[in-house]
Amino acid sequence: MESNGKDSVQANEGVEEQQSLESSEIEKSKVGIMRALVEREDPSSKEVDDFMIRRFLRARDHDIEKASNLFLKYLSWRKTFMPNGSISESEIPRELAHNKLFMQGVDKKGRPIVVVYGGRHKHTKLEEFKRFVAYTLEKICARMPAGQEKFLSIADLEGWGYANSDVRGYLAALTILQDCYPERLGKLFIVHSPYLFMTAWKMVYPFIDDKTKKKIIFVENKKLNSTLLGDIDESQLPDAYGGKLPLVPIQDC
Repeated sequence: MESNGKDSVQANEGVEEQQSLESSEIEKSKVGIMRALVEREDPSSKEVDDFMIRRFLRARDHDIEKASNLFLKYLSWRKTFMPNGSISESEIPRELAHNKLFMQGVDKKGRPIVVVYGGRHKHTKLEEFKRFVAYTLEKICARMPAGQEKFLSIADLEGWGYANSDVRGYLAALTILQDCYPERLGKLFIVHSPYLFMTAWKMVYPFIDDKTKKKIIFVENKKLNSTLLGDIDESQLPDAYGGKLPLVPIQDC
């Protein structure tokens, strides 16, 4: 009987492994089909790697048509939004002056850790804020360790009040993240969230896609340390949360 039990477990593992291989092959095939489609529409698609194509595919549940449309829209946005291929710091001086976004360390999966202080955000021109978001995401992606595609973020809302509420800005940032950098966010911890924040959150929440919603975790103050340590080794935890690494402003990364 015990032997039959072991045989059953091994058989199940074999089936799961076979299904995983088949799924991987199907995805690989779809990446090839999508690449052919988008390269025909926009030859600049040849410059991107298969990992980027795959991220857009996964963001649209492997629907090639939807993923291709999203990807071509992204290429068009990029050419218009950053014609020189990047955002310079001279384009976002007010946003950088807020000193609100930092990077430091990696989590247990090797994902870079990004810390955002929502209580330091101030209203600026929407276009500058959008450029700041793109600048930040470009910086994060450039800092990804080899073989890594995602990052972990801590959104710290300590001191957040009505002066920091910026629903238009939040929606703009969400659109850029979801439509132009899909499958880059691995997990988002929202910490020190005041009750007031929920009024803004309720306006933003309906625009968050289901895949992103599953990555967002509100953390109670009393569980903050244990929750963060569940994903981040103490040696990699920012010193602001009891770890050992000092935070580095995004522009210095």
